[in-house]
Amino acid sequence: MRAYFEKLLDSSQQQKQLPLIFPLLIALFSGAVFSFALAPYYWWWLAILSPALLYATLHNRSAKQAFAIGWSYGFGLWFVGAFWLYTSIHVYGDTNAFLSVCMIAVMALVMGLFTAFQTWVYRRFFPETPLTFAPLWIIFEWAKTWVFTGFPWLFVGYAFTERLLDGYAPLFGIYAISFVVIVLACALVEVLRKRIFWVIPAALLVLGAWGASYIQFVQPKAAKPLSVSLIQGNIPQDLKWLTEYQVRTLEIYAGLTQSEWGRDLIVWPESSIPLFQTDIEPFLDAMDAQAKKNHTAWVTGIPYWDVAKSHQVGSPLYYNSIMASGSDSSGLYKKQRLVPFGEYIPLSGLLSWVLPAMQNDISMSGFTRGESDQKPLLIKGHALAAAICYEVAYPNLTRRNAEDSDFLVTVSNDAWFTGTAGPWQHLQMVQMRAKENGRWFIRATNTGVTAFIDQNGHITEQAPIDKEFVLRGDLPAMQGQTLYNRLGDYPILGFAVLLLVLGWIYRPRKVDVSYKSRR
Repeated sequence: MRAYFEKLLDSSQQQKQLPLIFPLLIALFSGAVFSFALAPYYWWWLAILSPALLYATLHNRSAKQAFAIGWSYGFGLWFVGAFWLYTSIHVYGDTNAFLSVCMIAVMALVMGLFTAFQTWVYRRFFPETPLTFAPLWIIFEWAKTWVFTGFPWLFVGYAFTERLLDGYAPLFGIYAISFVVIVLACALVEVLRKRIFWVIPAALLVLGAWGASYIQFVQPKAAKPLSVSLIQGNIPQDLKWLTEYQVRTLEIYAGLTQSEWGRDLIVWPESSIPLFQTDIEPFLDAMDAQAKKNHTAWVTGIPYWDVAKSHQVGSPLYYNSIMASGSDSSGLYKKQRLVPFGEYIPLSGLLSWVLPAMQNDISMSGFTRGESDQKPLLIKGHALAAAICYEVAYPNLTRRNAEDSDFLVTVSNDAWFTGTAGPWQHLQMVQMRAKENGRWFIRATNTGVTAFIDQNGHITEQAPIDKEFVLRGDLPAMQGQTLYNRLGDYPILGFAVLLLVLGWIYRPRKVDVSYKSRR
């Protein structure tokens, strides 16, 4: 094994190749350990070491071999990093353990194709051009936001949330942080290969992050802070959608809310009301009246049936939504990004036999995507940009919704993944979105993690998980606009394309015969 690692660091084109099984295993291992760089483990250095090992294994490999190595890395990354899906599929989806693991493996194979094609492109078009490895990486991270409907999870930049490199977040967003991390990974390998000059760009990028952290794009408004109460009902997921438990759910949330009337804003989490608005109008009217009586705004997650539009199109249109009512408040937000296997079932006709429970569960039935041009919620003269559940994983969606907003609010029900790393990874992304957009993020969840996150991405208050709890905070509205909120991902993606063009122009013209024959 020592001899193999020595060969990894050998920059010679003429080195003898070891069997492909070695880089495949190294790639599988390095992908599998990456998720420990993220919450709740925070071993941030793995976010550099993991891609560094992948980069090293690609040296002097053919494009076909690079595809296999990248696929192995991607499979390990997604199988371990997203294994929290097992709980929702097996425990709450009523799917047996073997099929649940198989479904996660299939998901990992599909998502692993991103890394496979990334490494294939690198070795096919940019052999021995380290300049292009980082821009290719972030372009394929960006692709995860829209290919296969999008699953933008496990970005390397998230490992540096609340760490030095997140100074780039309000400037250029998460992809810029990922870019720097991959440059550091490549620099580590190149320095070990005696190419000491790689220390210079690595050091400059780290110093740049340090300098960027002192730039203040936003500041508090003069208006008095908004007093907010977040209600965490801790409703067990296996009871949440049972007809006989619906009244009890409402009693729990109403009971926890009773002492909070008089606050500026009370927020209930995603689908905290487990009924369509058409089925519970007397309750909603009573809550609205109580809120107005106490000069309180009330925001709640609720499944929404658009009756009028359903009649127009001839089929029912259901939305996962956030509704605002009460004193000086209005608005309805319909979720735009739906969770596969959570809110709709891809290829439902083919998969219904392995997911029987999902066909009869309102929370896992056919929701409809909300429109892309929705207005923010209006609360006490403030604009609240809304996001539901894993929508916060989409940087540009959150950025677009956050334009002209005073606060960001997200509601979620991570009870699907209780006891796993999923809710903590989710919270970490909320922190990054707050930092990117320079706004306080109000996060209400059913079982956790309920929290207030300030404009710098720091958690100021956090509720205990798996417990009924009321979290209170007084939040200042922010004014000003970060560079990222103004320009989005265009600068960093444009820079990545520029580096690829330069890498193509200045790529090595001479590649040894053995490499060409293997390609």
